Amino acid sequence: MNRVVKAHLALLIVNFIYGANFTIVKSVQEAHIPPFALVLLRAFSSMTLFWLTSFFVAHEKIERKDFIKVMMLGVFGVALNQLLFIKGLYQTTPINASIIMMFNPAIVMLIEIIFLNAKALPMRVAGIVMGIFGTSVLLLFGNAISAHTGDVMVLINCISWGIYLVMVKPLMIKYKTVTIVKWVFAFGTIYVLPFGWPEARIFDPSHVSIVSWICIGYVVVASTYIAYFLNTYALAELSPSIASTYIYLQPIIAAAIAIYLKKEELDWIKVTSAVLVIVGIYLVSLSRKQERNNIKALTKDEETR
Repeated sequence: MNRVVKAHLALLIVNFIYGANFTIVKSVQEAHIPPFALVLLRAFSSMTLFWLTSFFVAHEKIERKDFIKVMMLGVFGVALNQLLFIKGLYQTTPINASIIMMFNPAIVMLIEIIFLNAKALPMRVAGIVMGIFGTSVLLLFGNAISAHTGDVMVLINCISWGIYLVMVKPLMIKYKTVTIVKWVFAFGTIYVLPFGWPEARIFDPSHVSIVSWICIGYVVVASTYIAYFLNTYALAELSPSIASTYIYLQPIIAAAIAIYLKKEELDWIKVTSAVLVIVGIYLVSLSRKQERNNIKALTKDEETR
């Protein structure tokens, strides 16, 4: 299995984890765990896991000039991302949050075009539009986004995650995955501490059920430690545009889980949505291949001259 295929597999696993995360976070809310206390627990626990993992790989130093970038990644990838997502999801519904998050690929593409001079290839744009349409078929049928604070928080979180995906890409080419994420979470935990500590002090763990602790464990280990590790690993091989496009799978996976648990039934809307999302991801992947072929063709033409 080559590295590109492994990267795509990593993204599939990540978005399966995130697809279930919407419902699991809401179940944690029902256990009356303060949102910022949950974020602090999530950031600190994940930081600990990443640093423990780093002891089992070759030690690697980050250049001083790159530490500024890593500190900024802690802001966009941990602090803003997690504080606003958890707090926003506490105040809105998983459906609303899923609808808002599907705009992440468009945000990533826009950032790449503005700051990285990326080309808005027709096939890439078509793939993103197809993904948005496919997700909309599933989520907007009979549902609507209500304008309230939670939705705004999730939207800002979506933008923050897009910035993180674009910023972390160059560092992933230069350093190992664990080297980056352990420092990102170290700084992120520091940023989260002033918000999470006041809520953590008044939180009483004795009132939390075993099921809720299992859900918290999922948020910490699966949707943070494993997901960030695999996501960052995938970015070493794939572009931020491709990585962000996989977000379209999250509502599809969430629906599949509901069907498996017999909470929903399979119908033509879900099937159509799934097909459109898969086609969208395929088109974006093709656009990346087309871009590489164009670069090779230009290089060959210059050599011929």
